[in-house]
Amino acid sequence: MKYIGGKWKATILIHLIEKKRYSELRKACYVITERTLSLQLKEMEADGLITRTVYTSKPPLKVEYELTDFGKTLIPLLHSIAEWGNEAAKTNKKITMVEYE
Repeated sequence: MKYIGGKWKATILIHLIEKKRYSELRKACYVITERTLSLQLKEMEADGLITRTVYTSKPPLKVEYELTDFGKTLIPLLHSIAEWGNEAAKTNKKITMVEYE
């Protein structure tokens, strides 16, 4: 749970199954504040789940995030959590779905 615990880590990791630029990730996770997203990304990078690549060769600065090999081992678990959430939302009126892009 150290790696995926918390309110947003699993959501962010699901979006990072495919490599994304920071701006793309920010749009995909629009319900997460910019500060929270940044802090969560730093934690996951420190835990070895994601890599951050900065391209500075020409403006504008480009930052990409992607899962490491260790992070990719979580993909089946993340899919299972998402599937469980979708099924739970169908049967439990207290759970509301948030549509992500």
